[in-house]
Amino acid sequence: MTTRQDFHFFHRLRVRWAEVDLQRVVFNGNYLLYFDVAFTEFWRATGLPDPIAQQAEGNELFVRKASIEYHGSATFDDELDIGVRCAKLGRSSMTIDIAIFRNDTMLISGEVVYVYANASEKKSETIPEAWRVAIERLSTPA
Repeated sequence: MTTRQDFHFFHRLRVRWAEVDLQRVVFNGNYLLYFDVAFTEFWRATGLPDPIAQQAEGNELFVRKASIEYHGSATFDDELDIGVRCAKLGRSSMTIDIAIFRNDTMLISGEVVYVYANASEKKSETIPEAWRVAIERLSTPA
């Protein structure tokens, strides 16, 4: 079972009114948006090239797979901590674990698999070594 202690990087997000449904809980599809927001901040913290710079260099990260498991529900105005870490770093892909916590309670867990690829040919390429170092540094709990 994943716990807060498994993550070194967190992004805090407050649930907005527009993100809840008639049941007054976060609409299920919004959790993927939360994943994306947290991964963007994780990436920013690595200091690696942002998506615009990657595109200019001719390589990009593409989502290959995303999965979500619902353990509980977030509600309007909850402050959520979204943990992000790289669980697996392959030759051209990375599996990112994400978990959403309200205090110490895990509400949502999931993973997103990204593939590093040539942007025009859509063919995978080897993840640069400098990227590996930065990603692993930010993924290791203190």
